[in-house]
Amino acid sequence: MSSEKIILGIDPGTTIMGFGLIKVVNKKMELIRLDELMLKKYSDHYVKLKLIFERTIHLIETYHPDEIAIEAPFFGKNVQSMLKLGRAQGVAMAAGLSREVPITEYSPKKIKMAITGNGNASKEQVAKMLQSLLKIKELPTNLDSTDGLAAAVCHFYNSGKATVDKNYTGWASFVKQNEKRVKK
Repeated sequence: MSSEKIILGIDPGTTIMGFGLIKVVNKKMELIRLDELMLKKYSDHYVKLKLIFERTIHLIETYHPDEIAIEAPFFGKNVQSMLKLGRAQGVAMAAGLSREVPITEYSPKKIKMAITGNGNASKEQVAKMLQSLLKIKELPTNLDSTDGLAAAVCHFYNSGKATVDKNYTGWASFVKQNEKRVKK
């Protein structure tokens, strides 16, 4: 009996949203798609959020992923950038939750560690490792798409382990795990 699963990995961003899809058959990974949503040309932040939501819905309806792995925002010094990144992640998560696709969030360090064995690896090192693992002929110019793919591969490596950062199976589980963030 073969087990098959499709994982959508997302690297949220308001300039570029990177994503990658893998199919896992009998514990072997296969690349389905590696791409990005370019948002640089849009100046309105709300339009960008709408496009992120719509692209995520489109990916779900086209590829029917069983699970979504998403990179958590890292804490930077620029609060405005952090807020925008959090919103981008939030609308991508909302798209998945609206279609009842389970979502797991991973820190950038955890993703890098899963792919390269080094939590401080560069984007280029992560991309090269993915290129080798999934036999990608040519890497994209922007490495946001390989960051999204890395989230999916990290999720595959962590499947069945209780060490995932955060896991949501729907709105109820999101609210339960984030009670302090929900206004009553």
